[in-house]
Amino acid sequence: MTIAPRSDDGSAAGARVPARIRPPAAMLPAWRLLPAVVRNPLEIWPQAVYEEPTFRRRFVSRDTLFVMDPDLIREVLVDRADQFEKSRSMLRALEPALGRGLLTADGPHWRWQRRAASPIFRHERIRDCVPVMIAAAEATRDRWLAGAGSGPIDVAHEMMRTTFDIIVETMLSGHGGIDAGRVERGISDYLESTSWTVMLGLVRAPDWTPYPGRRRAEAARDYLRAEVLRIVAARRAAGDDRGDLISLLLAAEDPESGQAMDDRELADNLLTFITAGHETTALALTWAFYLLDLHPEAADAVAAEAEAVTGGGPLRPEHLDELPFARQVLQEAMRLYPPAPIVVRDASEDLVLGGEAVPRGMSVFVPVYAVHRHAALWSDPDRFDPGRFAPEAAKARHRYAYLPFGAGPRICIGMGFALLEATAILVVLVRALRGEAAGAQPSLKLRVTLRPGAGMPMRVARRA
Repeated sequence: MTIAPRSDDGSAAGARVPARIRPPAAMLPAWRLLPAVVRNPLEIWPQAVYEEPTFRRRFVSRDTLFVMDPDLIREVLVDRADQFEKSRSMLRALEPALGRGLLTADGPHWRWQRRAASPIFRHERIRDCVPVMIAAAEATRDRWLAGAGSGPIDVAHEMMRTTFDIIVETMLSGHGGIDAGRVERGISDYLESTSWTVMLGLVRAPDWTPYPGRRRAEAARDYLRAEVLRIVAARRAAGDDRGDLISLLLAAEDPESGQAMDDRELADNLLTFITAGHETTALALTWAFYLLDLHPEAADAVAAEAEAVTGGGPLRPEHLDELPFARQVLQEAMRLYPPAPIVVRDASEDLVLGGEAVPRGMSVFVPVYAVHRHAALWSDPDRFDPGRFAPEAAKARHRYAYLPFGAGPRICIGMGFALLEATAILVVLVRALRGEAAGAQPSLKLRVTLRPGAGMPMRVARRA
């Protein structure tokens, strides 16, 4: 299905283009680049990143290589993955909060954790979580219906709340005394600081360098880690198996070595799943609701598909496999607004990539946001069109032109969980409600994830 964008007067002519970054024509000079990194790192990527197969830049006597060619992306993330390691700049931003779990670990320490955790995310185990996903979506629907017409809601906050409810129910069998509001604020406070840590890394400032918001970020980090460590210790002491994620992680062993996770490693991975897991799915849904406001005919198509599949009854787990258009809407939302908009690797040895010399330690950027809007890879790349993900269209496209979950051995372990969760939430809400933007065009802000800069205020009304 091809969707023509809606204009301000509701017609297809003079269409509203979805919010996007307007790239500079060339690399910014240093005096403009450093403030832009703090404000929003996406703003420093020049037009060439959206048009060329590779782009090399020099800053503070160091070179960085941007890689947009899908064959070269495959080399970095798949074929030669062992020659690239997690970027030091990203670890500086994330490791203090997430420790050395699956997102931040490297080498043998990452491999044994991945082997131990992989069985937990098998398809049959994930399917057992679907009733919880649907129930959380229905609770949000009922809350929205009760308040419909009473004023705008922040859909970004609402989606964070919904996915957090799902993550703690499936991982911890309930909130376990966690203050959900404080966790959400803590994650936001910590992520807000990451642009400063990235910028300070660029200029090789020491790790102890103060910056605005550092105390608040450290307090958020300490609270999140203390809460999760408390829960892990209590559950290990109790010794009961509740069938949730923490029980499975407590019992998990590396099939090769028999190694199990200690409390710190368990906390690292739970923090990763709680923060990265609920944040990225919530953002995919937030941007999907924004796009469906621009394209009400697509929202109508999602609702009609759901009515046909369910026969007008409640959504059930078995229905999720029969909702291709809803999935296509989510996939297109994650193309235009990938929740994880950049992958950064550092070369672990001297090598050559696409004819470019890459010395050991040099950073290689896979700018997912730019790859998803690249002129050589996508027709009319800024246009919303769920038809891009119809089976034949998707099959014809290069596998590494679309990377919402990364690729290769480090592809997101929770990808299957996230897709089922997002589909269930989207369908339950779109069947019952319409959303309409209640503010200006949203801004895009990179803070590890791709967030709307000022939330996503929308008015919701019951669907006729």
